[in-house]
Amino acid sequence: MMRKMVVVEGNAHKVIEQFSKEGIIEKQDGFIDVTVMKEKARRGEETVVAMIRWESEDHWKNWEKSDAHLAGHRAKKEQPKPDYLLRTEVSMYTVQTIKKAAN
Repeated sequence: MMRKMVVVEGNAHKVIEQFSKEGIIEKQDGFIDVTVMKEKARRGEETVVAMIRWESEDHWKNWEKSDAHLAGHRAKKEQPKPDYLLRTEVSMYTVQTIKKAAN
């Protein structure tokens, strides 16, 4: 899963901090890792991309339906969206190939 968040320039660190904190997702069955990347700022905006990898789509679906995940979303629903967050996109991908460094 890839989550792309566009924020007002100077605020990318806030999103990066959120994804860097230890959370319950790391304890979920089938969770592989989260990679957080920041694009160079341009025209007053910064983009942060979080790539969240799971062993399978079923593992991801189980996380999405879990009580812990749903409770987190319910808690955030009652909070206003941060004013620095301009837009968010979520995309799902399936891995086709992985290349690793030669040893």
